[in-house]
Amino acid sequence: MGKFSLTQDLGIDLGTANTLVYIKGKGVIVREPSVVAKNNTTGNIEAVGSDARNMIGRTPGNISVIRPMKDGVIADYDTTAVMMKYYIRLAQKNRSPFARKPNVMVCVPSGITMVEERAVIDATKQAGAREAFPVSEPFAAAIGAGLPVWEPTGSMIVDIGGGTTEVAVISLGGVVTSESIRTAGDDMDEAIIQYIRKKYSLMIGVRSAETVKMEIGQARVTEEEQSIDLRGRDLLTGLPKTITVTSKEIAEALHDTVAAIVEAVKVTLEKTPPELSSDIMERGIVLSGGGALLKGLDDVISDETKMPVFIAESPLDSVAIGTGKALEYIEHFKSHPNVANRNN
Repeated sequence: MGKFSLTQDLGIDLGTANTLVYIKGKGVIVREPSVVAKNNTTGNIEAVGSDARNMIGRTPGNISVIRPMKDGVIADYDTTAVMMKYYIRLAQKNRSPFARKPNVMVCVPSGITMVEERAVIDATKQAGAREAFPVSEPFAAAIGAGLPVWEPTGSMIVDIGGGTTEVAVISLGGVVTSESIRTAGDDMDEAIIQYIRKKYSLMIGVRSAETVKMEIGQARVTEEEQSIDLRGRDLLTGLPKTITVTSKEIAEALHDTVAAIVEAVKVTLEKTPPELSSDIMERGIVLSGGGALLKGLDDVISDETKMPVFIAESPLDSVAIGTGKALEYIEHFKSHPNVANRNN
């Protein structure tokens, strides 16, 4: 018989692209796409996570595949609550039937409004949390990346997720200055779709664009060139067609998105107090999130800022790990509930 746990407080990285759940002592135990398949006729949820993601672009008319999170905030409240409930249950499958409801630390973008934050807290409680505590996404990413966030020294984190890019300078357990832009991984996928459509008159899906980004995507043109075959629908004939695209073309497609991320880093550095700037010069900038894996992005940011840039040890898990570890400082979050450094 499996061991029951009586106290399983959770850290949740409620992302636009993926949702991760962290349990103290066990690490990240749920890592699923933030996708839900819904029956339009009955209103029933047909699938959640990977099963729902596999349906994207392949569903009949009566089923819609929904991404309830958009740009890091809740776009569909009820569906988000259902999705979170599913993941919380999945994370707690060995929980004792007598166990209390868990406290949940959930990340929110630093540029979120009070209304958007309240929606996240309410959805988390509706999903089965006893208490829900919001933590600023870049702050959680910095904890997860192992940065000394509680010390009187400047740490800079750039968290590039699916819907938002969060840039923040952190010191003494708080966000000193930050920049949150709604340009990130999803925009890279959309940029690739539009580039292929414009150049080749070929319509491709989001999943194909994401595959291209992960396989041969790069932040700038390099001498090393790769290529990939891409299938889609020819907009001129309406028939299926296969083309070959190169990494150079994808770098061109991603140019504007990469430039926006670099600009957010520069703006944050311009707002940083001099003492903390010198700390960052010494320690460097840390990248986390799925976007950190884009080939050459660290070099582009380093060249533009003239600072050393490092990729976090587990960039995809940094926010979830940090959100879970933040549970240890729950009293801090009770006394400072608005750790998100609001721009609104």
